[in-house]
Amino acid sequence: MYRIGELASLCEVKADTLRFYEKHGLLAPSMRTDSGYRLYSRDDAARLKFILRAKAVGFSLNEITELLSIELNKAEWACADVKGMVDDKLEQVSAKIAELAVFRDSLQRLSDACCGGPESAEHCSILEALETNRQVRAESHSHTQVKMAIQPKDQDSCC
Repeated sequence: MYRIGELASLCEVKADTLRFYEKHGLLAPSMRTDSGYRLYSRDDAARLKFILRAKAVGFSLNEITELLSIELNKAEWACADVKGMVDDKLEQVSAKIAELAVFRDSLQRLSDACCGGPESAEHCSILEALETNRQVRAESHSHTQVKMAIQPKDQDSCC
């Protein structure tokens, strides 16, 4: 049996992380001592490692809860169910990467259009592009996220 600090140390996390997972129903101590200390078994340690690995590849707490449910009742689920969860997460990550690429490209265009010199920022091409919303293309995506591709007025002009 492990006390909370021992299990946390074993898994290289803080004890607060275990308390957090307990609060959200992902992990529970196998028992408590008479004085109320949490005690975790080897199975609890394996469960925590599962949670940490799932978190490390990007699953949310809700998704990890579902994966744990599947893990506990493997016979009631098909591999296709688990693969579907992974494919959904992969699609979400791919969409996020595409969104971040648009942000990167917009920022790169803004950076490339500005000389970055010591002169006053009164006519800074970056600020002008952001102030005037010049050549802004907004595309709505999942939920309320909006990505913007900002183009300065002239790649050759500077501040």
